[in-house]
Amino acid sequence: MAQVLEFKLPDLGEGLTEAEIVRWLVEVGDVVAVDQPVVEVETAKAMVEVPCPYKGVVTARFGEEGTELPVGAPLLTVAVGSVDPASDQAASGSDTAVGEDGASGNVLVGYGTAAPAARRRRLRPDPKPVPAAPALQPSASPEPLAPVPVAVAVQGPVAVISPLVRRLARLHGLDLGQVVGTGRDGLILRSDVESAIRASDVDRAVGEAAVSSGPKTAGERNTAGERIALRGVRGAVAEKLSRSRSEIPDATCWVDADATELMAARAAMNAAAGGSAVGTKISVLALLARICTAALARFPELNSTVDTEAREIVRQSEVHLGFAAQTERGLVVPVVRDAHKRTTESIGDEISGLTELAREGRLTPAQLTGGTFTLNNYGVFGVDGSTPIINHPEAAMLGVGRIVPKPWVHEGELAIRQVVQLSLTFDHRVCDGGTAGGFLRYVADCVERPAVLLRSL
Repeated sequence: MAQVLEFKLPDLGEGLTEAEIVRWLVEVGDVVAVDQPVVEVETAKAMVEVPCPYKGVVTARFGEEGTELPVGAPLLTVAVGSVDPASDQAASGSDTAVGEDGASGNVLVGYGTAAPAARRRRLRPDPKPVPAAPALQPSASPEPLAPVPVAVAVQGPVAVISPLVRRLARLHGLDLGQVVGTGRDGLILRSDVESAIRASDVDRAVGEAAVSSGPKTAGERNTAGERIALRGVRGAVAEKLSRSRSEIPDATCWVDADATELMAARAAMNAAAGGSAVGTKISVLALLARICTAALARFPELNSTVDTEAREIVRQSEVHLGFAAQTERGLVVPVVRDAHKRTTESIGDEISGLTELAREGRLTPAQLTGGTFTLNNYGVFGVDGSTPIINHPEAAMLGVGRIVPKPWVHEGELAIRQVVQLSLTFDHRVCDGGTAGGFLRYVADCVERPAVLLRSL
């Protein structure tokens, strides 16, 4: 007899609490193998494919494409033991070991999950059985019974898993104790909070209309228009930038530098590697990244974070260098691990690989977190300068404008040189302007005279 097992959205790591369904990779009735990807989801960090730990037939899917689910919510159900021998052999082309319960336990490589999924935590003590709400109706199933909405009144601790749901309620002054959860066991979902907020807004609008029902004045404008949800990568970027601006007392200094010698050195490096089988072209970004690691060795204050609760500056011993990359899904910051231990060529190879993954939307959360300093090359957009916003919780970001021919006084004479503007935004809590200026000046000196960098290696 087939056993129907429920596969829930696993813990995706890095503190992520929810994900949006982007694309289903299986249909109801499909036979799935152990660890076969069944759905593509987007988190605040990256796009990932979620493999199913069970082997069997998909009997139901929960959530349409575009639906946000909290970690622990049902994704699909699989009938284990119902696959006929012919299709079973064809579908199970995986060598993954399967446990006695038919689960692999490897829901996401690198994060790990238990099999099968148990309740992540007990939401509330309740000695009496509570009727379960339907949560999410399966997107496809053979003539399911019409679900009856069940409203569960929460007594005691509020049944909320996602901290994002709590924050959303807090921002709108909503008492979660008055919200009826429609999730399993009375779980309060994001949709429940949003519905309560909308209801509150309607009541407020009706009250305001009752007070003032006269015609609109010429100064009033129509606020209707296209609304784009701040979700996924865009939502994560918006939250991080807002937090950076609200928490970090930043300041910016900048300088123009003559990059002619740097460009010449780059051309010489690439020409020397032209006949080598293993030689790769060195990018300007790779050179600037290597200069940054040398500068951070001299000015470690800028490779820090601030522990606000302990009122301490935490100086990092390793340099994990982030670099801004623009993709179709928005701005992401991949991280080159242990950049201080790498050569310029190694940094360049890692930047190229991470950039390609970013464009394909295949970066993992681990590749997007843990940076200690960020390099932002906005010159690729054809602009000269900017005031970078620090990538919280880091302490500084170096911005690089376009490198263009400009009139420049070189060796006492006016000449046309390759000039670039460098901008450093820094957390004024970790250092003063003298340190920040010293860092930026050293970077500019290395750009103008690459031999300065060679001397420090």
